[in-house]
Amino acid sequence: MYQYNDFDRDFLAARNAQFRAQVERRIDGSLTEDEFKPLRLMNGLYLQLHAYMLRVAIPYGTLSSAQMRQLAMIADRWDRGYGHFTTRQNIQYNWPKLKDVPDMLDALADVGMHAIQTSGNTIRNVTADHFAGAAKDEIADPRPVAELLRQWSTDHPEFQFLPRKFKIAVTGSPNDRAVTKAHDIGLRMVERDGAQGYEVLVGGGLGRTPMIGKVIRDFLPKDDLLPYLEAIVSTYNVLGRRDNKYKARIKITVHENGIDTIREKVEARFAELKPLFTGVDQEMLAAIRQHFAPPAFRNGPTDAYDDAYRKDPVFRSWCDTNLFAHKQDGYAIVSISLKKHGATPGDATSEQMRVMADLAERYGHDELRISHEQNVILPHVHRSDLPTVHAALKAADLATANIGLISDIIACPGMDYCALATARSIPVAQEIAERFDALKMEHDIGPLKLKISGCINACGHHHVGHIGILGLDRAGVENYQITLGGDGTETASIGERMGPGFAYDEVTDAVERIVRAYLDQRDGPEETFLETYRRLGAEPFKEALYPKETVDA
Repeated sequence: MYQYNDFDRDFLAARNAQFRAQVERRIDGSLTEDEFKPLRLMNGLYLQLHAYMLRVAIPYGTLSSAQMRQLAMIADRWDRGYGHFTTRQNIQYNWPKLKDVPDMLDALADVGMHAIQTSGNTIRNVTADHFAGAAKDEIADPRPVAELLRQWSTDHPEFQFLPRKFKIAVTGSPNDRAVTKAHDIGLRMVERDGAQGYEVLVGGGLGRTPMIGKVIRDFLPKDDLLPYLEAIVSTYNVLGRRDNKYKARIKITVHENGIDTIREKVEARFAELKPLFTGVDQEMLAAIRQHFAPPAFRNGPTDAYDDAYRKDPVFRSWCDTNLFAHKQDGYAIVSISLKKHGATPGDATSEQMRVMADLAERYGHDELRISHEQNVILPHVHRSDLPTVHAALKAADLATANIGLISDIIACPGMDYCALATARSIPVAQEIAERFDALKMEHDIGPLKLKISGCINACGHHHVGHIGILGLDRAGVENYQITLGGDGTETASIGERMGPGFAYDEVTDAVERIVRAYLDQRDGPEETFLETYRRLGAEPFKEALYPKETVDA
């Protein structure tokens, strides 16, 4: 993974010292909250319902064990002993005191981390496939490119005050695990005639007006990436609306102008910019790639794994849901679920962070990843070590065998924390997970992605959930709309709203009716929920959600 150099360390030290002085001025009253707000947001500090919240960037979701231990230390020393991993591959601390934030930032800098551009109308944390560098289906590791984009976008003088926030995702696999089609810019590595390049998508996004990104270039030579992205963002910076924050995202710019017009303007700007990129960007990328060399994989027998898989049904269940194919023979990708039934999705205690750090250091070539689905990944584990890893996870309450199942729920913090939320998300997620655990149905149901947002900003990605739940305020009462058929993969689609919403105490029953309708209608266990929905359409599920006798009554 990328290691900070002297420039990076000096830059962070100066930035943190500047913010420390700004915090001191806020505390002594020299700055009002209105004056302080843009300064704190530039450094990832929000003011939530009950306290400040610090959002820390985890670029492209990659962490070392030392960084994870530092996150645990920060949670213990300046927060309440836990952190919340988010759909942007970040971590949030929900209870810091303002006076402590500069010390938290200095502690992050000690391990090459920061909170810069995790807020504001700028380019946010660049995200990537959480299996990057390990996945068997990968064309190339996208993380060096993501690191180049991080360095390019951080404090870019032209892009610090964009019309609205801007998000970029990169994947190196034809199987899209980075939700690239729901980003302002999505990059998918592709091959053509033996050469690698990028399919470039623009104008995706969720929130108030969800849209799937459109292809602006179906094949961009890899050497042209940086000037082309600069052309896109600079074009948006000129055209993007600043008169209405709800129409300021690039998805609206693309929609109002049309993809053909946007493409024409981007290509014209690209022609101006390309000669200015004299190859320095490619030299930087080559240097960055050296930080992402594959680990020293080992060869060895897998008898311990084979024996445990054969004899231990609990271990076998965990393997069947939480392990994924690795490009190296004898290895597996391990997904650690932060979705224990009844727990807060995405939360990890400081002790759990230390356990995961220890396992990464001892058995995982010192690497961890954070997924946009709010789980933690050990990308490189030899199969002979899996029984030991599983036992350690089980002891730490981290061995829930539910990756990709209905209880592996994405949920935003909702009204428990967020000042923008209009409904609760966490309790709904907890109740749904506990319901299906009690019914012992989720393994029979199979792959099903359920996502919950507590407001129209859609931080819980509900629009691309197979089952999406959106919590709203209806005359002071929580009301939950349900959408079906959303998808965040390479076959991305926006979910279809089913009909009237449900009260807080009705939504879990509604989800159960949807699931039972699926089980009744599917062709067999091999047909997933999404496949069944796409085959049958919405009507059978609407009938299950709104029984005729209920409507007639």
